[in-house]
Amino acid sequence: MFVSYSAYNCLFIDSLFNEVREQWKKPDIVFLDKLTTVRGRADINLARERVMSIVLNPLRREATKVLEEIRVKDEKRRREIMDKPGCSPCDRPAVDPTYFETYKQYQVKERAVADPTTLILVDEADRLHMNSLEQIRSIFDEGTAGLVLIGMSGIEKRIARFPQFYSRIGFVHEFRPLDAEQVQTLLETKWAPVGVTLPDEQLLPEVIASLIRMSGGNFRLLTRLLTQIERVLGVNDLHLVTNAVVEAARDSLVIGPG
Repeated sequence: MFVSYSAYNCLFIDSLFNEVREQWKKPDIVFLDKLTTVRGRADINLARERVMSIVLNPLRREATKVLEEIRVKDEKRRREIMDKPGCSPCDRPAVDPTYFETYKQYQVKERAVADPTTLILVDEADRLHMNSLEQIRSIFDEGTAGLVLIGMSGIEKRIARFPQFYSRIGFVHEFRPLDAEQVQTLLETKWAPVGVTLPDEQLLPEVIASLIRMSGGNFRLLTRLLTQIERVLGVNDLHLVTNAVVEAARDSLVIGPG
């Protein structure tokens, strides 16, 4: 279930875990794995600064390289002057003003870079206290980013108790289980959860059928099954996903009969 204020670069904020990590090489999505119930705004701003720093890194690396080239060239010039006969320390030449002018130019370029965060996703929003929700509302009111709240069924009823917050919600959408055709499409296109590597061979039809039956269209359960399949393959030094592997993966998870 999620409720949205509007709808791309984005922040994904998960209130369960406790570390910040980059998910992709490009800053399309940055995970801030812990949103405290007291410092909600501070946590979000910290993550936005993280995204901004990723965007600015190429410009900063370029500035460092250019400024270093100017510094080395100027140092060589000054050394040549100081090495001339009769030159005293009092005659030390001034630093080339080009260095400072170039530095200021790059500072102007940095300040001109717009905030790349245009969408903020807040997972498990149903667990946030009103104080945190108010801070999130304040961020939305600034108009710099869209906001999506994700939570368990009933989150919209809880938020409805706060009219000032609820009045800003654009729409509510409930995620439903995937149907068999959707799961089949995912598996036939060799989709796998982030960090999970499965054999390159196309999954056998009977394996796909088993995964559809066991997952029941539950995306989280499908993710857990595929993750466990990778582990079963690794432990047993296998290179092909078979029904036996799928059964072993299911047996190691508490998911009930399927």
